[in-house]
Amino acid sequence: MLGGMITVEDWAEIRRLHRAEKLPKKQIAEKLGVSRTTVYKALESNEPPKYQREAKGSLADAVLPEIHKLLKDTPRMPATVIAERIGWDRSLTILKDKIREIRPLYTGVDPADRLDHKPGEAAQFDLWFPEPQIPVGYGQARMLPVLVMTLTFSRFLTALMIPSRQSGDLLAGMWQLISGVGAVSKSLIWDREAAIAPKGRPLPPVQAFAGTTATKMVIAPPRDPEFKGMTERNNDYFETSFLPGRRFASPDDFNTQISAWITERANQRLVRSLGDRPINVVGADLAAMTALPPSPPVTGFHQQVRLGRDYYLRVDTNDYSVDPRFIGRLVQVTATLGRVVVLCDGAIVADHPRCWAKAQVVTDSQHVATAKALRSHFNQVRRQPAGGDTEVAYRPLSVYDELFGLTSTTVPAKDDRRAA
Repeated sequence: MLGGMITVEDWAEIRRLHRAEKLPKKQIAEKLGVSRTTVYKALESNEPPKYQREAKGSLADAVLPEIHKLLKDTPRMPATVIAERIGWDRSLTILKDKIREIRPLYTGVDPADRLDHKPGEAAQFDLWFPEPQIPVGYGQARMLPVLVMTLTFSRFLTALMIPSRQSGDLLAGMWQLISGVGAVSKSLIWDREAAIAPKGRPLPPVQAFAGTTATKMVIAPPRDPEFKGMTERNNDYFETSFLPGRRFASPDDFNTQISAWITERANQRLVRSLGDRPINVVGADLAAMTALPPSPPVTGFHQQVRLGRDYYLRVDTNDYSVDPRFIGRLVQVTATLGRVVVLCDGAIVADHPRCWAKAQVVTDSQHVATAKALRSHFNQVRRQPAGGDTEVAYRPLSVYDELFGLTSTTVPAKDDRRAA
């Protein structure tokens, strides 16, 4: 290879003059003002000249024996710890570069294979925790999880902020994202999230979700970030491309903004490994996926409890009022991402927006008015003189509804009887 004594332009001109113009070497040297030795070297070299910087040693070379000794004993010792052990007081970057170069001698090399994703084959799920705290009402702001789904073939993205990382909310979020794209991937990939598969095996509610949607839950092996690296990289993409400079007034505002950004930007971008845009390829993904089930899977929170005297029920640290006429009765509580609904024998006895704040009391003013009327009537009954001949009448609850102006079209009166 020709050294750095001649430019590429001169090298090309020497070869042209000699091969095309048939000029002798001496004449070429005189014409270009270079030595005949330079002409000879240019004609002998079949490659253009390249500048080659003389190799220099690293400042870390002086401590190589100590680095080798530490890595031999503890191959994965962090560079910061190594710097402390050897008393390194120069640039940490120089030391890190040297450690990165020699660490594989002791840890071995773990190549990451490129995966060939087929249409409709899989969707990867992950949680992203954006740093800004989101106002959730009651004077509170919280750092909330964002559930991210990536279709592995098309790289098509969807995301949704949810109130918690509990199983009910995760499944509800999954269903909202899956139903939003209109089909189910043949497998759903998760890591060992505590509310999904804490020990590598999906929890019963998660298995039920997979059964209803006719898919397979695939749990990533421990300590293998590349298994679902697609969503991990997308989280970084959100951090750098979506989040900067934005402000959010509420979880709904966050979801509105990220949904618009994903539609207008993320799914429109050219993905180098795909060679296309997700929006152009997602059709092939959807065509190979499974149709949505005729009935949705069970998601959210579900419990059956007996309503106590204070007529409030707790859901995820918050207390919600219930129609006090159903005190002592078994009621069914359902909490979705957006609402808390309480039923008694199929009738709605409470319906509240889901509170995303913590340790709050959510009250329906009608429930308070009903409780006040019931309490007043109860006290009147207590003040009646006791007597052996006193006859206690029993009337349907609807009589009391009319008496206290509390008629309700939502909650029908029960045939249970109360002392009048």
